[in-house]
Amino acid sequence: MPQSSKDARRVVIVAFPGIQTLDVTGPMEVFWLAGQIAREPYEVEVVAREPGPIVTGSGLRIEPHRTLRGTRGPIDTLLVAGGTGVREAENDEALIRWLRSAAKRSRRVTSVCSGAFLLARAGLLDGRRATTHWSSCELLQRRYPSVEVDSDAIFVRDGDVWTSAGVTSGMDLALALVEEDLGRATALEVARWLVLFVKRPGGQSQFSVQLSAQAAESEPLRDLQSWVGDNLDADLSVEALAGRTAMSPRNFARVFRRELGITPAAYVEAVRVERAQSELEGSRAPIDSIARRCGFGSPETMRRAFQRRLGVGLGDYRERFRPALERVA
Repeated sequence: MPQSSKDARRVVIVAFPGIQTLDVTGPMEVFWLAGQIAREPYEVEVVAREPGPIVTGSGLRIEPHRTLRGTRGPIDTLLVAGGTGVREAENDEALIRWLRSAAKRSRRVTSVCSGAFLLARAGLLDGRRATTHWSSCELLQRRYPSVEVDSDAIFVRDGDVWTSAGVTSGMDLALALVEEDLGRATALEVARWLVLFVKRPGGQSQFSVQLSAQAAESEPLRDLQSWVGDNLDADLSVEALAGRTAMSPRNFARVFRRELGITPAAYVEAVRVERAQSELEGSRAPIDSIARRCGFGSPETMRRAFQRRLGVGLGDYRERFRPALERVA
């Protein structure tokens, strides 16, 4: 049983058979460590429908602190985990009723991964923006059309409801909650101790554009993707790229979009932005030199690309995500 303190922030994690282990343990580690660092504890409870151990999707047995029925009183943060058992949990009317009731006494309501389906089932995402694991975004949108699903974000905040993408993004979500509660320096120190390379913004993509686009079937396109990543300051126009694959520009553009689901120009810009993000996060290089190395040509062109893809300015991005050691020193 977690130690109780009248000053502790109460976090209730809702679990069920077949949950994803990291959806529970990842946020728990973040909250526990944040409390240790800031000396402002979180009281984290794992609760479930029935007493006794819960078996996670990977076979780990987790012993809940208490049942749903035994979880009374105000809640600071209600967090719903996801996992392979979420479909069965969606059909658990008692669980859904409890979520609706518990949400009314919670300061904020959150989910990790496919836990968003349970929030949606309870009507807690109606008319709100939300996200979930990239592989389930289309299904979430189809089954709950009143939810505005963001298929790319690491996490989404809409008022007092927060949803995160898959698995480890639950730790990004927890870090954002810690930042809101205890400040940016504490969140960055937690990230450093947990060896999380950088505390990612909610709007950052769920996955690398180069990794996500590696579904190209033809070897020439896969080779081209690799070459683009190593030559961002080269001429990467459709005509130049088509020439490297021995295709006509029109045929190249058609094949590229068919295989990768994105136009060549959009792909090039996304890779350049991704590389610039890495350089802004990990170096003190001047913005104009980063812009040249990444193929933007000028800081203004890079600024427009950042605004278009990330909705943030270059200065704000660097300030927020410069290395944690600099921020907490």
